[in-house]
Amino acid sequence: MTVIETAEKLIPLSLRTRLVPIARKLAPILSGSDETARAQRMALIAFAIRVISAAIAFVSQIIMARLMGEFEYGIFAFVWVLVVVFGNLSCLGLHTAVIRFLAHHATRGEIELLRGLNWTARVLAMLAATVLAASGFAVLQIFDHIIPDYWMVPVILALFTLPMIALGDVLDGTARANGWTVTALSPTYIIRPLLILAFMLLAVGLGQPRAARTAMEAALLATYLTTVFQFIRVTMRLKRLHGRGNLAFDIGPWMRFAFPLFLVDGIGFLLTNSDVVVVGLYLPPDQVAVYYAAAKSIALVQFVYFSVKAAAAPRFSSIMAASDQAALASFAVQAARWSFWPALAVGLTVLALGEFLLALFGPGFTEGYILMVILFAGILAKSSVGPGEVLLNMAGRQTLCVGLYACVLACNIGLNITLIPHFGLAGAASATALAMIIEAILLHLAVRRTLGIILFAFAANPSTSGAERPDHHG
Repeated sequence: MTVIETAEKLIPLSLRTRLVPIARKLAPILSGSDETARAQRMALIAFAIRVISAAIAFVSQIIMARLMGEFEYGIFAFVWVLVVVFGNLSCLGLHTAVIRFLAHHATRGEIELLRGLNWTARVLAMLAATVLAASGFAVLQIFDHIIPDYWMVPVILALFTLPMIALGDVLDGTARANGWTVTALSPTYIIRPLLILAFMLLAVGLGQPRAARTAMEAALLATYLTTVFQFIRVTMRLKRLHGRGNLAFDIGPWMRFAFPLFLVDGIGFLLTNSDVVVVGLYLPPDQVAVYYAAAKSIALVQFVYFSVKAAAAPRFSSIMAASDQAALASFAVQAARWSFWPALAVGLTVLALGEFLLALFGPGFTEGYILMVILFAGILAKSSVGPGEVLLNMAGRQTLCVGLYACVLACNIGLNITLIPHFGLAGAASATALAMIIEAILLHLAVRRTLGIILFAFAANPSTSGAERPDHHG
């Protein structure tokens, strides 16, 4: 409080009147030692990183679009989405499983199992990514006669990038499991996009073509450097925390937990990016570029949800370990409110600046404004239930999540395939927004039925009725 009081004296009276109430509300969060304050601090740190990341990503995408033009930028956007999606799938759910089991093993003093889990997650993720990349090379070899030439080199470079994307995601999960939010998020969301942009500008300055191929070369180099840096940092911190020693393995429980998460995360990631993929399959690269720019612009709202999700997972896990159903219900609804209200404020601001933001990409991108409006409706619906899927996963309802997200993904793809041929880009945005609304409804119903919690940002009071009932639906 001394710092706040000192700041009060230095700030002009008019500004002090507005800022001091906010500062006083933040003080318990910044200085509190309880679990809720710790989770709030993690959310604030993750939120700050995502704000910086969103700004970096947005500016870098504008520069990339200006450098390459709509056609080449569309190729790069489509291929980069594919490599991020399949890199995430290569983790086999282990990047989320480590969040669940690292705290579990650490609490029990099972340090050898903890080391074994870290080793297993890294090795299996890289092996899966390597196998997937080899399969991709085989597909390119077989179908090279029907794949347009402008796709070939960017896709080949993307396949070489896959193992490092997968390893980076596992390291992200490991760092988040230990509460190292900056170590978890900054390499992927700050360092990597900055390096991609820097290498692209350097390459163009040295006379390389302003093409998707050059952009993917920059992305390949940036990904390897970022992941190696994160690997060294996380490994050193783990050794300082737990020391060196033998490894122990409990593969069965780990994989039984991870495999449903692999399906849930995979379906969720496909759900998030399937619109870009389907647009790329149906429409030419310049149309992909317009859609991607609109989606990226309104995705500035999504970092609110991501920040809450990053902080909520370890907190949900610790509450589950304590078997405190009342605390679980209270924190779940609190997390939904943390998601919705900031998302609403940020979204309205982004829409107010929408046409200006799209014009920064180039004159042909402003037609994407209506897409931003449509997508925002879906984002708000999803934000109203907060990180519901995280709650279900941490509660051991992975199988239920698999079925739920499989249904949502099927709806998303089906709606995209149905609407894009008739309505073009507006059809793609509408399909994605409808899928998010369906996702929110299903998550709300699933959490209420299995955990007895009314998960909704507008819920008057957290309800725990039925939370202690034996569940026969998970």
